[in-house]
Amino acid sequence: MRVSVPENLGAGHRKRQRGFTLLELMLALVVVATLAALATSAYGSYMEQGKVSQAEEDITAIEARIALYQSTNGALPTSLAQIGEGTLLDPWGHPYCYLDFTGLKSNAQMRKDRNLVPINSDYDLYSVGADGASMPPLVVPVSQDDVIRADNGGYIGLASAY
Repeated sequence: MRVSVPENLGAGHRKRQRGFTLLELMLALVVVATLAALATSAYGSYMEQGKVSQAEEDITAIEARIALYQSTNGALPTSLAQIGEGTLLDPWGHPYCYLDFTGLKSNAQMRKDRNLVPINSDYDLYSVGADGASMPPLVVPVSQDDVIRADNGGYIGLASAY
């Protein structure tokens, strides 16, 4: 036996197909864009910290080469080229800076802390950081991103943290 269903009865029971509204799509895009911005920022910070760590390792290695040179020759090298590190670049593509204090008439070129006291008594060794600029006082904004050797090698790290 065959049962017939009126056409108008079947139409009322059909499931309504539902899609995303424009507002829902825009909200989803805002959420995705916010997450992407946060991830990009975190990744940039992570990469910058990696460069700082590499500069710290390089300065530690250069410091060891300088100590070896000094113990062998009885004096500090006059330049990084004398220890074979004259062409070494920091992670930002800048040469490392070295200043031997032997024979200096004043402390004008020496790196200084917030009290304008030299941070080393033997030599300065540092990277000018991401901005490529630096000045002797560490409190100057262009020096804050420098990776420095201070306290005669007792501290190696960011100038802003010293």
